[in-house]
Amino acid sequence: MKKIYLNIKELGIKGQESRRSYLFGKHILFCVFVLISLFSFGQVTSAIDSTSIKIGEQITYRIQVETDTTSLVVFPEGQTFSPLEMIESYEVDTLKKNDKYNLVKKYGLTQFDSGAYTIPRQKIIIGDKTFFTDSLKVEVNNIVVDTTKQGLYGIKPIIEVKKPSSNWWKYVLLTLLIIGIIAFLLFWFIWRKKPLTEEEEIALLPPYDRAKLALKKLDESHYLEHSEIKEYYSELTGIIRKYLDEKVYDHSLESTTDELVSRLRLLKEGNQIDLSPETIKNIESILKRADLVKFAKSAPDVALAELDRNTIDSEIDHVKEVLPEPTEEEKLLDEKYREELERKKTRKKIILTIAISLFLLIATIVGFSIKYGFNYVKDTIIGHDSIELLEGDWVSSEYGFPPITISTPKVLKRMDAGMPEELAQQVDMTMFGYGSLIDKFNIVVATSRYKNLGENKIDIKQSIEGNFKTLEAAGAKNIVTKNEEFVTPNGAQGLKVHGTLDMPVANSEKFEKGKYVILAFTSENVVQQVLLFWKESDIYADQIVERILNSVELKKAEE
Repeated sequence: MKKIYLNIKELGIKGQESRRSYLFGKHILFCVFVLISLFSFGQVTSAIDSTSIKIGEQITYRIQVETDTTSLVVFPEGQTFSPLEMIESYEVDTLKKNDKYNLVKKYGLTQFDSGAYTIPRQKIIIGDKTFFTDSLKVEVNNIVVDTTKQGLYGIKPIIEVKKPSSNWWKYVLLTLLIIGIIAFLLFWFIWRKKPLTEEEEIALLPPYDRAKLALKKLDESHYLEHSEIKEYYSELTGIIRKYLDEKVYDHSLESTTDELVSRLRLLKEGNQIDLSPETIKNIESILKRADLVKFAKSAPDVALAELDRNTIDSEIDHVKEVLPEPTEEEKLLDEKYREELERKKTRKKIILTIAISLFLLIATIVGFSIKYGFNYVKDTIIGHDSIELLEGDWVSSEYGFPPITISTPKVLKRMDAGMPEELAQQVDMTMFGYGSLIDKFNIVVATSRYKNLGENKIDIKQSIEGNFKTLEAAGAKNIVTKNEEFVTPNGAQGLKVHGTLDMPVANSEKFEKGKYVILAFTSENVVQQVLLFWKESDIYADQIVERILNSVELKKAEE
C-alpha cells in the first residue's frame, strides 16, 4: 500500500510539474507571439544628444521608428516638449532596409531657465496603433560670469526707432494712374476735336459751294452710262431744290413744282429777289421734265439730261448773283447763332463728362461695397478712428518684467499705477497703455510683482476683481462677466474674463454699451494682465481685439 501510495504521489508531483511546464510554455509562446506582432508592426526609440546644457543652448531630440513600408507614421508636432521649448523641427530622414523603413525625426529644443527638467513622453502613431517614448531628464545650468574679468557697462540710452516704411505711395500712384486713364478717355472721346468726316465737311460748306460740289459728284456718277435717267433727274432736281430751300424759299424741298414756281414769281413781283423770267422758266422746265421722268411718262435722251445739268449749274450762279448781301444785323445774328451753337456743344460735353464720372464713381463704390461691405467703403472714404487703427502700422513690443509680448495698433506708453503708499510697499506694478475708458479703444498691459508673499499663493480671480473695482470707480456700470481658459500661441495658460459693461460718455452723464476682455497669467509671485475695452457699436473693434489676442506671448524671467 505504501509503495502504491508513493507511486501515486510521485505521479501527482510529476503531473503538477507537467502542468507547470505547460503553463510556462504557454506564457512563453504568448510573449513570443506578442513580440513578433510588435516587431512586425514597428519599433520606437528616443534619445537626446546631451543631458546637460547651458541656458539657451540647443539639444537635439531624436525619435527613431522602424516599421514596414505600408504603415503611416505620425510624429509629434507643436510645443509638446514643455517645459522645454521646441525651436526647430527637422525633416524626417528615411532609410529603406529590405521590406522595412527606418524613420528618424529630429527636434531642436532649448530652455532659458536653469534647473532640472523632464522631457515628457511623446506620442507616435504608427498605422492605427499608438506608441509612447520614454521620458528623458535634462539639466540646464546657469552661465557663470566672472565679473572680475567681464566688464560691466551702463544701461544704454533710449534710441529712436524708425517707423516702418509704408506702401501708401503705391496706392497714390495707382489712384493717379486710374484718374489719368479716365481723364485721357474722356478727352479722347468727348473733348478732343475729332477729324471731320466727308459728310461733316460738306455740311459745313456754304450752300452755293455745296450745290457746286453736288453737281461735280453727279458728273462722277454712272447714272447716264447705265441709262438710269430717273435717278439722275432725282439727284439733279434735289440739288437745285436744296439750294433754293436754304437761300430763297425754306419750303422748296416739300413743295410741288407749281407751288415752288409760284413762290419764285411771287418773290420777284414783291421785289424780294431779282430773278429773271428766263431763270424761273428754266427751273420750271427742268422740274416738270423731272416729274414726267419720275412717273415714267417721258424718257429724255442723255444729251438733254446733260444740257439740263448745265442749265441748273448756270441758274445756281444766277440765283447767287441776285441774292441780296446780308446786313450787319444778319451777320451779327449768324455770329450769335454760331456762338450759341458752340455753347450748346460745350454744355453737352460738360454734362456728358459729369454723367460718366458719376457713373464710374458710383460703379466703383458699388463694386467695393459688394466685395468689402458698404460700411467699410463709407468709413474708408469718410474716415473712422477704428479702421485707421486696424489698417495702420502695428507695433510688436515687450512690456514689463517678466515681459509680455504683444502687437498693438499704437505703441503703449508707460502709465502711473497710482497705488497707495502702503500697497506700493507690497507690490511692484508697471503699466503701459493706450487710450482710456471713455475713448473708442483702450489697451492696458500690467505686470505686478508681489513682495514677501511667503507660502501664500496668488489668487488670480481676486486680482481680476480688483480691476472691476477700478472700473466702477472710473464710472463703469452693469459689468457682466464670463470666464474661460486662455492659451497663448507659445503655450502659456491663463484665465480669460470677458463680457459687457456700460461705459461713461465723455463730458456727459450718459452711458453707452461696451465690451471688454481681461487676460490674466500667474507664475510664482507675478501677475501679468492684458486689458482691452471698446464700444459695442464699433464694427472694427472685434477684428482689432482678435489680432491683439492672437499676438500675446509670455516669456519667463531669467533667474
